[in-house]
Amino acid sequence: MTHARKWKHKTAALVCALLALPQPAFAAAPESAEPIKIAVNEWTGQHLSAHIAARLLEKMGYAVELITAGAVPQFLAIAQGEIHANPEIWDNSISDAYTKGVESGDILVLGQLGLEPREGWIYPPYMREKCPGLPDYRALYECAQVFATAETFPQGRLITYPADWNTRSKDVVAAIKLPFTPVAGGSEGAMVAEMKSALASESPILMMFWQPHWMFAAHDFEFVKWNPAAGECVEETQEKETACGFEQAGVAKIASKNLPQKWPAAARFLAEFTLTNEDQNRMIFEVDQKKRPLEEVVQEWLSANKTKWSRWIKQ
Repeated sequence: MTHARKWKHKTAALVCALLALPQPAFAAAPESAEPIKIAVNEWTGQHLSAHIAARLLEKMGYAVELITAGAVPQFLAIAQGEIHANPEIWDNSISDAYTKGVESGDILVLGQLGLEPREGWIYPPYMREKCPGLPDYRALYECAQVFATAETFPQGRLITYPADWNTRSKDVVAAIKLPFTPVAGGSEGAMVAEMKSALASESPILMMFWQPHWMFAAHDFEFVKWNPAAGECVEETQEKETACGFEQAGVAKIASKNLPQKWPAAARFLAEFTLTNEDQNRMIFEVDQKKRPLEEVVQEWLSANKTKWSRWIKQ
């Protein structure tokens, strides 16, 4: 996240440029019969963002392909024009390939998606009795063994994001010398399953997690609290007494530089496309908990929000 600020000033300028393009440039959409390729990453919220964007682009007449892509490897593919867009990028899980792509102009930032995320270490309320002093992060130094497993003892166990999400929990643990062993979750589904198991038995658990997510609608959780940051919170250079935890993410929409060149109306649409926490929380719950088909939930959202999305695709 330390490098995320370097390119944010480019976002507003690019969006303004897209919206200022003369109207005739969009009169012949679809401008090309070649399919627009949209990245699909590992978590349900991004699946929903990608599928909604794809369905709306299809309503504009475009051919669309949804391409399964790793959260980090995708950036090289977008920079090279092999994938054309991703409507949901959390900017605290980016890589050097992303930063270099934005700086070179090979990756374009089309604005913020509209989500208001929060990320950090969460635990169930029953852990307050087992670890007095929570939610203050300093309590974790005194009760690390409460969170320990046979594999990590005497250190506590911290479940972090999957390895290819480029999480910085390890940086924080190392920087502030916290007696915990970070263990990467295998996937979002594996992390949720482990949390459900812990809740059922009221077992100790500390996990890096995020919202929007359906779990915050279904269960009570608390976030570990940190010191306020004086400016940007830099994960890897914190100190024990002044630790600020995690810089909170922005959620951006990005595209390959060839998207506005080949499909200007599609680029304009993606610049205007937005979703809210409420939108995602409700849809994620329907997909992950009620096990409804994702396409069915997407269509339900489209039917309920026609007035909103009609403005985005109006020529």
